Amino acid sequence: MADVDLAVVGAGFSGLYLAHRATQAGLSVRVLEAGSGVGGTWFWNRYPGARCDVESIDYSYSFSEELQQEWQWSERYASQPEILRYLEHVADRFDLRRHISLDTRVTAARFDESADTWTVTTERGEEITASFVVMATGGLSAPKRPDFPGLEDFRGDWYHTARWPDGGVDFTGKRVAVVGTGSTGIQAIPQIAAQAEHLVVLQRTPNFSVPARNRPLEAEEIAAVKADYAGRRARGRVAPSGVPSDTQPQPGAGTSLEERSAHYEAGWAKGGAPGLLRSYSDLLLDEEVNASLQDFVREKITEIVDDPQTAATLSPYGYPIGAKRLCVDTDYYATYNRPNVELVDVRKTPITGITEAGIRTGDTVHEVDVLVFAIGFDAISGAVREIDVRGRGGRSLSDAWSDGAEATLGLTVGGFPNLFLVNGPGSPAVLGNVVAFLEHHVEWITDCVEYLRRNGICTIESTPESDAAWARRVDEVAATTLYPKADSWFVGANIPGKPRRFLPYAGGLHTYRERCARAAEKGYAEDFVLDAGRDGSSA
Repeated sequence: MADVDLAVVGAGFSGLYLAHRATQAGLSVRVLEAGSGVGGTWFWNRYPGARCDVESIDYSYSFSEELQQEWQWSERYASQPEILRYLEHVADRFDLRRHISLDTRVTAARFDESADTWTVTTERGEEITASFVVMATGGLSAPKRPDFPGLEDFRGDWYHTARWPDGGVDFTGKRVAVVGTGSTGIQAIPQIAAQAEHLVVLQRTPNFSVPARNRPLEAEEIAAVKADYAGRRARGRVAPSGVPSDTQPQPGAGTSLEERSAHYEAGWAKGGAPGLLRSYSDLLLDEEVNASLQDFVREKITEIVDDPQTAATLSPYGYPIGAKRLCVDTDYYATYNRPNVELVDVRKTPITGITEAGIRTGDTVHEVDVLVFAIGFDAISGAVREIDVRGRGGRSLSDAWSDGAEATLGLTVGGFPNLFLVNGPGSPAVLGNVVAFLEHHVEWITDCVEYLRRNGICTIESTPESDAAWARRVDEVAATTLYPKADSWFVGANIPGKPRRFLPYAGGLHTYRERCARAAEKGYAEDFVLDAGRDGSSA
């Protein structure tokens, strides 16, 4: 007999909601968390300037009206400390900590075919048996490790933004180098520049970024949201991005440049990614329309940055805007007007190594006291692959995904019974409001487990054929968009050797919810193999 019904790996947004919903359904659950606190992404990513790029009133749970009414967000875009406080509050308010084991890193999970159970092994050697395992490991939680030659020789301090010290870092009077200008770097660089004596930014690929226009939330607007929070959430669940919109954008094709410019100016002034990406419905479908927005943002960069050469280096070319997750910033481009900030284009002069004194690009050694690596993650599939997961016949998940990660509806993998993924490869989560997507996944998973229990079914799994079929569908949908035209972490381009494939489902939350609902309405038998055990039958 299993120790628990559900073993959940990870105590972030997904893991906490799984613990709550499973216990509400009468299921026993144990959440295993590698960190010393709850929060997942928001526990680990403590770097300066860390905050969400989805508005806080939407980037939060919708499952409890009482929680929505009592929690007060202070800013339009919540900072890491505030989001972490929120998740800690949720853990306490719903008495979830009794289900959570902190400082407990999962190293392996093996399916026992004779007992139809999983054995989950921790770093300390503890073994937990469970009827079901849910990987709530997060899409951006496996940091890409710095592999620059000579790092071990560096005499200063170095940090990865995804493993930031709890007490922070004081850069006062320090010479600092930041490697990477993705979303994390774009948030951290202005904060570090304000402290450091000198900051050198090493940029390989410039990214499009738009102003957040972050500000304190006013009591009146909070009251207005809370007066119809349920309605707002309902609209979000049928919105492609999981974020409700009061307007329905029209196609930009055929419109004049003057009209487009007015739309873009309004979006730029409003702030945030939706303000611009929702200007037109075909921005991620029509190359000409997309190019007009690219030109608009590049012109803004030129207006903001004083030095023409620096502005040109910061201006992205060669991929559509929005095909990488659009960055949202506070004073990022203006930071390069500071006299203590230097920009190095490592496409022209690549990083060749690290010395005792600093970091080398070409023939130049940039002498620094601190190195900061904002180099991203092995996204979507990386965190699961860090665990030695073995299904039927002892086959490892890493082997199953050797040619590219595939999972039916982003939820299950053939040959791995009773193993669920939250926001796995083939789900749409990273293309919008992650919390809205993960709530849907958690609800679907727990509803499925309840169905299996009611009907005496021991195992559920997809097949390699259904995984491949869903992956083809994901490919087909992506091919109708501009997403695959960028070398992004969406396709694994940032990880050497990772099979290139556009992993997220680009059809939107509304379409995805309908597809998942159809699978459930048909008793799961159309997309999955159900087995009642040795004395039962398979469907």
